[in-house]
Amino acid sequence: MTVKLVLRMGDERLLQRAEPVKKFNTSELRELLADMNDTMLALSGAGLAAPQIGVGLRVVIFGVQSNSRYPDADSVPQTILINPVIIPVAELMEEGWEGCLSVPGLRAVVPRYLNIRYQGHDENGGLIDRTVSGFHARVVQHECDHLDGILYPMRIRDFSKFGFTEELFPGQDLQDE
Repeated sequence: MTVKLVLRMGDERLLQRAEPVKKFNTSELRELLADMNDTMLALSGAGLAAPQIGVGLRVVIFGVQSNSRYPDADSVPQTILINPVIIPVAELMEEGWEGCLSVPGLRAVVPRYLNIRYQGHDENGGLIDRTVSGFHARVVQHECDHLDGILYPMRIRDFSKFGFTEELFPGQDLQDE
């Protein structure tokens, strides 16, 4: 379909809570998902939330097979997740590096639940219910935060671990998430 412009931190639309999707398997939803997928792939992202392209709906896509930005990361299945709910499986949290297409050129260490269960729907309204951990759990939490108007810098605990990618990781070709 179309590669869309990704909104950047400072745009008020990124701070809004997204609305639930009420109808599945529509041409409008399919077009949105195609645009999101094209945009994520064009920018080598690990995921993308609809609000990042200016659409205030509770829709995220994510998936990582092999990504130069995350050379040590486990693969994450390509997933469309609509109206998601995240439930921490345990209170254990882990800090890890994150970047974001809406916060270009920067990275930070962000705490996330290590183990989560997430539920939601696919594009046809089918139920998705997975329990995941590690990088998969991190990606889901990061993308779903966008649906509540939260950008990863809002979760930073130690600002000494926040900076420009090329300064933090000299000589590495790590782009934005």
